[in-house]
Amino acid sequence: MGFRFLRWIALPVWMLSVITLQAQHGKTVSLWLTTADRTSLLAKQPEPLRFHKPGTNLQVIEVNDKEKYQSMDGFGFALTGGSAQLLMRMSAAQRNDLLHELFGSENNGIAVSYLRVSIGSSDMNDHAFTYDDLPAGETDPSLAKFNLGPDSTTVIPILKEILGIQPSIKILGSPWSAPAWMKTNGALKNGNLKPEYYTAYAQYFVKYIETVKEQGIRIDAITVQNEPLNPHNTPSMVMQAEDQAVFIKTALGPAFHKADIKTKINVYDHNCDRPDYPLTILKDPEAQAYVDGSAFHLYEGEMSALTQVHEAYPKKNLYFTEQMTVDRKDDPSLEVARAVARLIVAAPRNWSRNVLLWNLAADPGFGPHTDSGGCPVCEGAITLDGDRITRNLAYYTVAQASKFVPPGSIRIASSSSVDLPNVAFSAPNGKRVVIVANPGSTAQDFEIRYHGRSVATSLKSGAVGTYVW
Repeated sequence: MGFRFLRWIALPVWMLSVITLQAQHGKTVSLWLTTADRTSLLAKQPEPLRFHKPGTNLQVIEVNDKEKYQSMDGFGFALTGGSAQLLMRMSAAQRNDLLHELFGSENNGIAVSYLRVSIGSSDMNDHAFTYDDLPAGETDPSLAKFNLGPDSTTVIPILKEILGIQPSIKILGSPWSAPAWMKTNGALKNGNLKPEYYTAYAQYFVKYIETVKEQGIRIDAITVQNEPLNPHNTPSMVMQAEDQAVFIKTALGPAFHKADIKTKINVYDHNCDRPDYPLTILKDPEAQAYVDGSAFHLYEGEMSALTQVHEAYPKKNLYFTEQMTVDRKDDPSLEVARAVARLIVAAPRNWSRNVLLWNLAADPGFGPHTDSGGCPVCEGAITLDGDRITRNLAYYTVAQASKFVPPGSIRIASSSSVDLPNVAFSAPNGKRVVIVANPGSTAQDFEIRYHGRSVATSLKSGAVGTYVW
């Protein structure tokens, strides 16, 4: 009996690889679909797909999880001061439900995992301010009058509520301007940072990071200046690449080191048409020593600029920190496929560790925003009219990724396709996630092939599918 029993338990061990392979081939694939006609909005399809033997004549997206690329930090939005203000105007119960939907992973939660906040105001605040504003002619090099101002009653409380739902969320801080008294024109719009205030401004960053830390908020990374080549926003500040390099190596980097601040320093934070800007800083060895990576927007240029920087400095990280997507008022269709292809697919395929859209929330009139340089057409991912919520293009664009690709996921290889832009990930829970967009004018039938087996599927024109197994 004992000998026969030993032979009986040995057989499954011998067959284990075969059984595992068969189980994998029998796996079902969940499809979460958003369509241009809005008949399906991030909806799990009732009939799961199943792997089968390949052999059709369909176009193929080949997924190869042995070929790995960058780790992902997350997907999300800019939590502007205006967004926080609108959220604070909601009833507590409605706000709680909405924040759980945005940042939670249960039920209908879309698990947003990364936020960008402005250090001081952005142009999507109802007025411009910094954390050390003074009457004209006064200065405060010791930052004795530093305070969080309006953010203490809007952004900070909202961040605390979010952290109660998603404690590990990553937060990026970006300034739109230094305090006016530090600048060449004495104003919050345009102007340059005076070199004599480099040290004071570096301490401004330190003080900000330490002050919000006391509130239980950890800043994972900062960018030195939002859109440093844009003088038109209110607020804004121009900072050339050579000046940013000097500021980092002589003031900001040493200040972070002395204060033992681990917050990452990222450069540029502007459009893809000027990869020379971060490359100029990274070629300075003293500045580069303090720099984690480079951040980009896509209002101009091509996403391939990120790969250009990666190839020059492969050990430095890439981040995609801003892009606005807007529903067309003359067309009720949801242009989610184009947005997903251009941002959610293209940014990770060009080495970005995150994808952030602009911005989280606006009111029905695209406000609040500053005068004379605020954005009058910036639609939020959600529109808030009191407790009334409208979910817009940016919401569904991010949700197709954020709900399924948690931080720590690894981008893996998948076939490049003009007709079916796609990106694939290996998630920490062992699942594989493939996001596919069909931005074309006709339906597309195709297969997703993985480990020699295939799933046959189809996407209507303008649709996006997230496939999970």
